[in-house]
Amino acid sequence: MLDLEFAQASDCGRVRDHNEDYLGSVLPEVPGEEHTHGWLFALADGVGGQDKGEVASRTAVETLLAGFRRAAKGEPLRALLPRLVQAANAKVFETGLASKPGGTAMSTTLVACALRFDRVVVAHVGDSRCYSIRHGSSTALTRDHTVVAEQARFGLISERGAAEAEKRHVLTRSLGNGMFVGVDTSDHLLVPGDALLLCSDGLHGAVPATEMADIVTRNTDLNAAARELISAANDRDGRDNVSVQLIRVRSVERVGIYRGRPYKLA
Repeated sequence: MLDLEFAQASDCGRVRDHNEDYLGSVLPEVPGEEHTHGWLFALADGVGGQDKGEVASRTAVETLLAGFRRAAKGEPLRALLPRLVQAANAKVFETGLASKPGGTAMSTTLVACALRFDRVVVAHVGDSRCYSIRHGSSTALTRDHTVVAEQARFGLISERGAAEAEKRHVLTRSLGNGMFVGVDTSDHLLVPGDALLLCSDGLHGAVPATEMADIVTRNTDLNAAARELISAANDRDGRDNVSVQLIRVRSVERVGIYRGRPYKLA
């Protein structure tokens, strides 16, 4: 069956005095939950410059985790995860409205991945990212919802120009700005040895993807890899909070799907 190892780390950085990132996970607790629910990992980065970014990120992640725990057994992850992100968005929005007379602006990014059998489903809003690392090479499984990233996709700015632009952190989408939000969702096949890396822009904005992949690949201890990634981000920049979750796949359970139900492959 699907077998994972996991580590995470978060740090304020070298400039800020508090951490607006928030991380969480749901792991199978009783026999059978690896088949009926699977694993969930989530990371949020409260939007800086707005009120209560740390409240927004914590609210988003905790709402997502609670919804995952309550989900119906065997619900397809491709349908479940975006629905839970929408619920998290609504909760952040409602929390902002209720926080004081007249409400207050409150928003956050969110990236989450759910794993079951031999697949991972990734859902995200904003510029927190998920990478797949296989055989030492990284592939981004998310696309930033930022002004410069969209300009780059339309060919209006080069990838290098986007990475160096002053307004590269200006978001086009985040949780909490309204009752509904566009959620990008994708699913991917897993093989033993794969690693998944979820991170806030405090990491990917400071450390190149190739270097992140190298750190994860050469560290057999995921906790050591997470600490080294944090240190690299602080050494290169350190102006932002930096958070990372690492998941390494030890083994998978190959299944097929018939009429929405999984069956084990020979």
